[in-house]
Amino acid sequence: MANAASDFGKQLVTRTPEVAGGLLRTIVDFAIDGSPAFPGAKATAARTLQSKGDREVAIDSLVRYHIGAASMQGFLTSVGGLITLPVGLPANIAGMAILSVRMIGSIAHLRGYDVDDRRVRAALTLAMLGDDEVRRLVADGKLPSTPLAIATAPVFDPNLDRVISERVMGSLAGRLGGKHLAVVVVRRIPLVGGGVGAAVDGWLTFGLAGYAKREFIARHRASIPRL
Repeated sequence: MANAASDFGKQLVTRTPEVAGGLLRTIVDFAIDGSPAFPGAKATAARTLQSKGDREVAIDSLVRYHIGAASMQGFLTSVGGLITLPVGLPANIAGMAILSVRMIGSIAHLRGYDVDDRRVRAALTLAMLGDDEVRRLVADGKLPSTPLAIATAPVFDPNLDRVISERVMGSLAGRLGGKHLAVVVVRRIPLVGGGVGAAVDGWLTFGLAGYAKREFIARHRASIPRL
């Protein structure tokens, strides 16, 4: 059962990388733009800044909130019995992607980046890989540079955007597939499995938040984010 769930997640990229990349771009757009029922990155950042009154305080508040939200969705997608594993894995991938992009996008927005810019959206997507993975891919020549460099590049590169989306989706599926392989060991005690899922997703979100804060340095300290 665990191998089947892991393979299902990997199929998102190993069999249909273009479709998977397109799906991730749709998720990125949704996480940033939001909907009436789900405030996106811009609205969330502006609302939190209005409440806190200081950009960095607002960023810290947003990070804490998203760590809690990621932990909760990690719990909910890991808490069932073994029979729910094939369903929980893709749900967990989508949930983590949406929360991660909204958090990273909110941080970038508060630091003065235009999250409507396609270069910035590509950079936000890349940041989901985390510091170590980005460094490795750049060192191996598989990616040209860091999220900051891509966000501030002279022009938007659609080919690079496609490569980033496909690599991030593959990494996300593999990472969460590995997490579920660990969770499955304790899945026979459902609440324990939920606790492991919550802890892992919360920790992953904490790491991504630190990377985003280091990468998206402040650009316009005097500017006010727009809704």
